[in-house]
Amino acid sequence: MTIWFATGNERKRRELAAILVGHSVKIPSDAGIAFDPDETGDAFLENAFIKAHALFDLVHEPVVADDSGLCVDALDGRPGVHSARYGGVAGGKLTSSERNALLLKEIGGAGGDAVCKTARFVCAMALVLSKERFFAAQETLEGEIISEERGTNGFGYDPIFFLPERGLTAAELSEQEKNSISHRAKAARAIGKMLETI
Repeated sequence: MTIWFATGNERKRRELAAILVGHSVKIPSDAGIAFDPDETGDAFLENAFIKAHALFDLVHEPVVADDSGLCVDALDGRPGVHSARYGGVAGGKLTSSERNALLLKEIGGAGGDAVCKTARFVCAMALVLSKERFFAAQETLEGEIISEERGTNGFGYDPIFFLPERGLTAAELSEQEKNSISHRAKAARAIGKMLETI
């Protein structure tokens, strides 16, 4: 089956294709489709469905879409759905390092070293088969926020997201290790199981 993935990110496509073995995974740029819907939802799952339905309206074939971000307990779940544009002003985005520095500053302001720095990456994934038929999965990767960046393999908040059971940040994991435990990989595997029932 052809599955469209509502992303412009080739790395994400490779991740999904490695899990949805036996399916052809396409992204909008494969068909010359300019795709950048407004993510106006207040929850990860809401944004995933916004993207999935927007692409389904264009291709009329099964679509998978995801929305993900970092939720920090000390910040009442922020940056959450605003993770990619956290701290940006007037439509401008901060670099990953600038976002990480802002996050660490805000955590320090929330209570310094004494504050609980537990956090999780969250990924909501939606599968739309038709206007009336759809499925969803949401998964997490639990960890802690550390006070300085470590590692070069990841992106975004990975260098400050520490996995205590491994003694490494997400940016210190190999791509293969990260893909085996990540929030996105777990959600994609759940979607893959749903596809097996169709």
